[in-house]
Amino acid sequence: MSVPADVQALAEQRREARAHKDFAASDALREELAELGWTVRDTAEGQQLAPAPPYPVVGSVGELPDRSAEPADHRCTVALLVDGWPDDLRTCVAALLEHSPKDVRLLLLDNGLTDADATVHELAAHGRVEELHVERAAGWAEARNALIRYATADVHVLMDLSTVLEGDALSPLLEAVQHADAAGWRGVRVEDGWLSFTDSPPGEVEALLSYLIAVRRTVALEVPLPAKARFYRNADMEWSFLLREQGKRLVAVDVPAHQDRHRGYHDSDPERRDRESKKTYDRFLQRFRGREDLRLPR
Repeated sequence: MSVPADVQALAEQRREARAHKDFAASDALREELAELGWTVRDTAEGQQLAPAPPYPVVGSVGELPDRSAEPADHRCTVALLVDGWPDDLRTCVAALLEHSPKDVRLLLLDNGLTDADATVHELAAHGRVEELHVERAAGWAEARNALIRYATADVHVLMDLSTVLEGDALSPLLEAVQHADAAGWRGVRVEDGWLSFTDSPPGEVEALLSYLIAVRRTVALEVPLPAKARFYRNADMEWSFLLREQGKRLVAVDVPAHQDRHRGYHDSDPERRDRESKKTYDRFLQRFRGREDLRLPR
């Protein structure tokens, strides 16, 4: 691929800006490159230039519009955080489109211009699917909170790509959040001196796992996900107890779904996974351990 000299010069300036952690300059140079019809990706081997894709790209989730002050204009948005795995994405979205009510919209965030970026764009050709692409990958909570601020539905659904619907799983969740603040597929309770958790039966629960959670938009904006959580594991526990601390009610609902391979756990970097998970659980214990007022009666 032949790259014009002026494009190469801008790319080198951007490389130096990122090396000095000057992300404002880096983003400005990325925009200049985009105007010239080129995009740049940051990889372990360094930045890579390519012809600009047929979709808009912003530098970070912080640049996505904050529409939290706008009134809700539809019933439900299902937000998918895409960190790669295009085949998993296709399977998850196909099941959603087949089994969810027609007024449910899908919002796909390509978190860091992953190898699923073209698949995200391909799926966005469907009228119920919207695509977002960011150059610099965000941590789990940061990305999820940005999606909550962006979406304009009465109910916001957090869903993992490993969750595959086998029937209409969303209608029971949407019904449940009419009487609770958040409803999910899998609920848990803390045990063993707050050092472990076990599955809960359907009904009110102490915490919900983020494989599939529906939450009222006003609640998610009032009690955002824990800002320091860069990895999902244990962060859903922390968020659940932050919600309960504010008097919110969480329920688990039995819905038709199954879980395929959970890439977030099994195929992530083990060192980072364990490090970030421990940070979150230590923070959770520091804040909530011993708060028996937040637990359900045994």
